[in-house]
Amino acid sequence: MALHFAKEEFAERQHRTTEQLKNQQLDGLLMFRQESMYYLSGYDSFGYVFFQCLYLGTDGRLMLLTRAPDLRQAQHTSIIEDIRIWEDRADADPAVQLKNILEGFGCKGRKLGVEYDAYGLTAKSGKLLEAALTDFCTLEDASDIVSRLRVVKSAAEMKYVRKAAELADLAYDEAYRLTGPGTDEGDILAAMQGVIFAGGGDYPGNEFIIGSGEDALLCRYKSGRRKLDDQDQLTLEWAAAYRHYHAAMMRTIPIGRATDLHEKMHQVTTDAMDACMEALKPGRPIGEVFDAYARVCDSAAMKDHRLNATGYSMGTTFAPNWMDWPMFYHGNPVIAAPNMVFFLHMILMDSVTNHAMCFGHSVVVTDTGCECLSNRSLDLVVK
Repeated sequence: MALHFAKEEFAERQHRTTEQLKNQQLDGLLMFRQESMYYLSGYDSFGYVFFQCLYLGTDGRLMLLTRAPDLRQAQHTSIIEDIRIWEDRADADPAVQLKNILEGFGCKGRKLGVEYDAYGLTAKSGKLLEAALTDFCTLEDASDIVSRLRVVKSAAEMKYVRKAAELADLAYDEAYRLTGPGTDEGDILAAMQGVIFAGGGDYPGNEFIIGSGEDALLCRYKSGRRKLDDQDQLTLEWAAAYRHYHAAMMRTIPIGRATDLHEKMHQVTTDAMDACMEALKPGRPIGEVFDAYARVCDSAAMKDHRLNATGYSMGTTFAPNWMDWPMFYHGNPVIAAPNMVFFLHMILMDSVTNHAMCFGHSVVVTDTGCECLSNRSLDLVVK
């Protein structure tokens, strides 16, 4: 088996999950989030684009219902021993098959948690699930049980996070090496992702974000490439992934020269980063981190150019994105704890003057504050 953790660690994770189920008076959990499946068993696949469910009972029983292409995938990458297959056919209803399996487990009339908030459970599949199980058992939304356990990383997980951060730094180096007038954006992307692959890394949960000129103000990937002008600006947001553990970074690079506004915006972003890292402390609600970002930006007359969130948790996420729970926004009551990993992004986008300035890196909460996982500076470098 291609396991990335000791079986004892998986056993501990499953035990903590079943304890949470008991605390919420649930008899089992129906998981549709690939992140949960990976966390509890090591199962590594993109088969969640079809109906796929991992069941965990309070008795410790673990069962995966999936399609035939993922049988060997589950056998090779996970500790799951009970793997059931639903057959592809015109009248296939895997939810009914799931019901029959659960009936054999003695779940009739029981209360089961469901990960409704999952890319692996489409609206159509959710309707099939409820049609099959509504009169069979009681279903309750339990989307956050495993997510809350995943947010605090073990010592073994932190090794992978730190490796991802090292690879993210190397990607940063490649971007700065290539960036300059006349450089094709595609060459930058190829070099960044290439050095991550060469270092043993994975595809990230979503595409790297790259934009120059007016597209430097975008914080989503879009199709299409261009070459950098003699005077330009380039915004990059990327994450290295190692064993699916992510570490993200973000930079805006002026090309040719930095304008006075670039300089001012950069000072604001670095001041905001300092304030956010000071606010991110164990025992404090993470909403205070966003408040620090907003306070710095607003006092510098940049309120119209900032966002309403300033980062989010980093962990084992699968496509379509690398954003994990929870997020930094005003009033978020989640309490920071040691070994939580976050991406802090200080984003300013001025659409009136067409200026962008976006700086970010990943951090880990410590016993007293937080530690930056990147070894690269936040200096403004013009290429």
